[in-house]
Amino acid sequence: MFSIVQHLPGGERFVTQIGVVKAALPLEVSLLRTPLSLYVPALDLPVWGALAQVFVVFGIAEIVLGRRLTLVVAYTCTLAGTLFARVGVAIGPDHLFGFPKWVAHVRDTGPSAAVVALAICIAFRCRAWFTAGLVVALMVGEAVVLPNLAGMEHVVAVIAALLIAVSVEVFGDFWPRVLAGVGAATVVAAATVSLEAATEARRRTPAGAAVP
Repeated sequence: MFSIVQHLPGGERFVTQIGVVKAALPLEVSLLRTPLSLYVPALDLPVWGALAQVFVVFGIAEIVLGRRLTLVVAYTCTLAGTLFARVGVAIGPDHLFGFPKWVAHVRDTGPSAAVVALAICIAFRCRAWFTAGLVVALMVGEAVVLPNLAGMEHVVAVIAALLIAVSVEVFGDFWPRVLAGVGAATVVAAATVSLEAATEARRRTPAGAAVP
């Protein structure tokens, strides 16, 4: 839809105002536009490629990871790349991960960072280590051969996805277990209090009186 709208009269301005992110924009504007920026066509990605990525990778991710975790990974890793672009422009080209000032005006849109991150999390969940390693190698190779904003953002997305995947593996069942333990402890404590109250009532009841 965005690909069609941006080629209509006034469509480019409309798409830009609601979904195009650039490092030169104020941070609050970038944060508001980031969710929709996943669906705005990227500069070097044809629309059919974006559609294939979204339908295939997002579909598999929803099956393997669940809808909630899919959205969390996609948004978090896209946001990580967006924030990294601002940091890279701020530190300048003299640093290893810096960018020249003109990069701040480059259109930073498309689903590729989210797709890369979801691919890592899917492979991690399915224990597809060869696939995960291949994705990481390709993204690092892209950043080395083509040192541009998109390549570095893909590497950042990979790192963020690995952190999320490891955190889910380590702590994914932690809070449900804690809550279940708290619930069980509450039930036991309530039963203990009720038993103590009943015992105390019987102790204070005069001999021969009826105990309710």
